[in-house]
Amino acid sequence: MTTNNIDIMKRKLIYAAMLAPALFLTSCKEDFIERPSLSGTTTGNYYNNADEVRAATSTLYSGLPWRNYESRAQDAIGDVMGGNMFTYTDTEYLNFTVSAASERVGASWGAFYKIIGYANVMLKTFEEKKAAGGGAAYLDPAIAECHFIRGMLYFFIARTWGAAPIITDPGATALSGDFNIPRYIQKDVLRFALEELQAAEKGLPESDVPGRVTKYSAKGMMAKLYLYQKDYANAKTKAEEVISSGKYMLVSDYTGMFTKASMNNNAESLFSIQHQFAQDPWGTANIKNPDRGAGALRTSEADAWEMYVPSMDMLKEYEFGDLRRKWSVMEHGWTNPNWKPQRANAPAYNAFMANGFKYDTLQPTNDGGSLSPTRANIVKYFAGPGKTYGGEPVLGQGSGNNVVLLRYADVLLIYAEAVLAGQASTADAKALDALNQVRKRAGLNPKTVITNDDILHERRVEFAFEGDYWYDIQRQGYAKAKAIIEKQDRGSKAYGSFLTNFSEDKMYLPIPAGEIVQDPELGKPAVPYYK
Repeated sequence: MTTNNIDIMKRKLIYAAMLAPALFLTSCKEDFIERPSLSGTTTGNYYNNADEVRAATSTLYSGLPWRNYESRAQDAIGDVMGGNMFTYTDTEYLNFTVSAASERVGASWGAFYKIIGYANVMLKTFEEKKAAGGGAAYLDPAIAECHFIRGMLYFFIARTWGAAPIITDPGATALSGDFNIPRYIQKDVLRFALEELQAAEKGLPESDVPGRVTKYSAKGMMAKLYLYQKDYANAKTKAEEVISSGKYMLVSDYTGMFTKASMNNNAESLFSIQHQFAQDPWGTANIKNPDRGAGALRTSEADAWEMYVPSMDMLKEYEFGDLRRKWSVMEHGWTNPNWKPQRANAPAYNAFMANGFKYDTLQPTNDGGSLSPTRANIVKYFAGPGKTYGGEPVLGQGSGNNVVLLRYADVLLIYAEAVLAGQASTADAKALDALNQVRKRAGLNPKTVITNDDILHERRVEFAFEGDYWYDIQRQGYAKAKAIIEKQDRGSKAYGSFLTNFSEDKMYLPIPAGEIVQDPELGKPAVPYYK
């Protein structure tokens, strides 16, 4: 993305964030219903040109509404439950004792339905504006963006909770006063998600400024949804359409995708939550930074408190020579020469960093030793401590790095798995090429035959700490998921392995308790959405 495009996107995100309160109210009965404002901005006095419309849809990409999911729920659900991360804080995700009162359950549910609420209101507003004679040239792509967001999030909801409510007109629901909204069966939630993505694919442009979704973003997300459903033929078709477009590539700087704001919206990204470095690190910045960094990386501006660290099992997963290990994980001897005290009068506890940071498990913590529970820390999304390191801005706990939710490496591995299509193995040349592109970047020898376990391994190490591995386990079905989890070392060096309490009813998360109190229908058996 050019500097000019970055500045434009940032201005639009800021403007949209200011506009959002005028567009949406959040005071209705259920957290998952967002009611449109009945005053202020209207279709009659606004959305008269592309700039006004795109300023509004920028809100859907902004880190603000995504905050409660991406900051910790994404880690707890996707990687702690998946066995990639160890944590002292979210232990219920380690041993599968998650309750309906869990903070992460409520946070992710609230974030997903809030963003869906925003998309719902925009979609209805833009359609009304178009019906009143508004310009289709700028309204149709915005309508398609809303469909993409709804489709993606209902896919995320279906794979996280299984059965769930579907809300398309929150204004009508809120004004009716009838909040007895049921859960719909997972199959129908997935069908709804797919139909939304199909609408997005139809209406989105072939290309746009970096950071905006396109037709290929929709195709890639559809491929992922089809794979989840084991619809291998359609998964293959959609993944192949993205691959053959020639619009995407694997970037050479793997670590930079997650630690350099200058690499936001690179050639590998199909959809990312858009962050920006701002003076308020808790506003629009990425705040994964402190949860992942080594405790030794203390500065006068902020601490890193290693809330999530690589699991013992994850550390065993890397093949010898896999470059993704040092690109994703800090272990003894790992260094970063740019991480130095930024002030002449830096605190004494930063003295060990005078010549750069070295991850050292042989020194006591008060001398800069890195003694996490598993003697490792996470590199992904850890931009560094202090105000600026290596030219990349960091303020307090926040950084300007986008959070990537779909990238080209995923599309390549989806294609390979779709060709395998549940068989014992495949030597298909195109499937091998797709998988081996990912392995080649990691410095590994190519495969000549692919099995399902090969693909699961590749997905685990490629997307480690990106919040996805639990869903790869889950979609294997209960019997295989149980076998995978029971073989994992989900503990730490200090306290040994954690015993898991995994059973078939733990395949999906419980609906937040507060939602069921407000809407008892959510506690009843799911019903069909499509009649």
